[in-house]
Amino acid sequence: MAIEFAGKVYETDEAGYLANYQDWNEDLADLVANRDGLKMTSQHWEVIEFLRDYYAEFQIAPAIRVLIKAIGKKLGPDKGNSIYLYELFPNGPAVQACKIAGLPKPTGCV
Repeated sequence: MAIEFAGKVYETDEAGYLANYQDWNEDLADLVANRDGLKMTSQHWEVIEFLRDYYAEFQIAPAIRVLIKAIGKKLGPDKGNSIYLYELFPNGPAVQACKIAGLPKPTGCV
């Protein structure tokens, strides 16, 4: 499968996650978010940047529990909680945010 955008083809898996996270860019992220019905805000971008940094460091996309805990440590408890993250990413903070961030589907997510 693939996403065609701005004259380029981006390979994806069957669920729409980028095959190569290095192909990611913000314009592509906006497209993926819009397809999911999201309008990206600075709060969304903060989580996306966090996820990309996390992936660069650990080479794994975090599942929801790990994501909440890690965001809480870095961005504070007001952002490191499931209510806040589900408000931003209603289809699932880990799976939806990772897809927008160009990362693989988080381990342990169905």
